[in-house]
Order: sequence, then structure tokens, then C-alpha cells
Amino acid sequence: MNETDLGHLRRSIDIAQSARSHGNHPFGALLVGPRGDILAEAENTVVTQRDATGHAELNLVRLASSRYSPDVLAKSTLFASAEPCAMCAGATFWGGIGRVVYALSEEDLYALTGRSIHELPLKIPCREVFSRSGRAVQVEGPALEEEAKRPHIGFWESLP
Repeated sequence: MNETDLGHLRRSIDIAQSARSHGNHPFGALLVGPRGDILAEAENTVVTQRDATGHAELNLVRLASSRYSPDVLAKSTLFASAEPCAMCAGATFWGGIGRVVYALSEEDLYALTGRSIHELPLKIPCREVFSRSGRAVQVEGPALEEEAKRPHIGFWESLP
């Protein structure tokens, strides 16, 4: 992971903070194309869209797959403020994205959220999802975990 990757991860964390300020769960994602340009950004919309599948990564894959060719997606990187859940890893696989870089690990995320995020969490690391797929997806992370925790501080405790 290089400094450019870390910069993109920091942007995903900024998007997570934006999601929180919009009343959603604090998760953000962006897609960087093969030439290093930002192709799309998305934040979590679970609360405001009243859609349990409105995770940042899934929103990003929906947007990107409608705009870009499979060849571009295969050479692109999804940067996420937290490790993609099993659903988002599946969407990333089906969307044909070739690389994932994430900040906060699933394990540390669940430690932060306690019982609030899901009473019955689906704890399957994205690497495990990708390892069972028919196409290789490169995964790097966690990185910048302390920075990635900031949008979550005080959020999960405030939920009913």
C-alpha cells in the first residue's frame, strides 16, 4: 500500500463522516480507476433511504457498474472506510472490481459497535468471501484503523 492508497482511504473515511452527518451509519467508499482517477464515491444510505442494503460499497458498485465497462472495473480499486461485509464483498465480486483496500477491520468494527449494528452479525471476512469466488480479488487492509474509528466514536452508543 502506498501513499496514494492511504490518501484514498482517508477520503473514504471523510465520506463515512459525511454519511454520519446525513443521519446514516458512518461508512464511505470510493472507486479509483486504472489511471488513478476517482470514478465514483458513495456513502451509506441505510437510514435515509430506509434500505437495509444501502451500504456504501453496495451503493458504489451499483453506481459504478451502470457507468463503467467490465474492463475498467476489473482494473479499478474500491477503497472502503471499513472492511466490506459479506453482502458488499459479494457485490464487489459480481461487479467485477479487481481490488479492495479497506481501513477498519470487521473485527474492530464489531468491537466498536457492540450490539447496536446487528443483533445477529454476519461475521464473514471479505477475504473469505473472495477466496470462495471464481475470480481473484486482491485485498489489502486494514490500514489507518485509528483514523477510521473516528466517525464511529459515540455513534453506535446513541442508537436505541
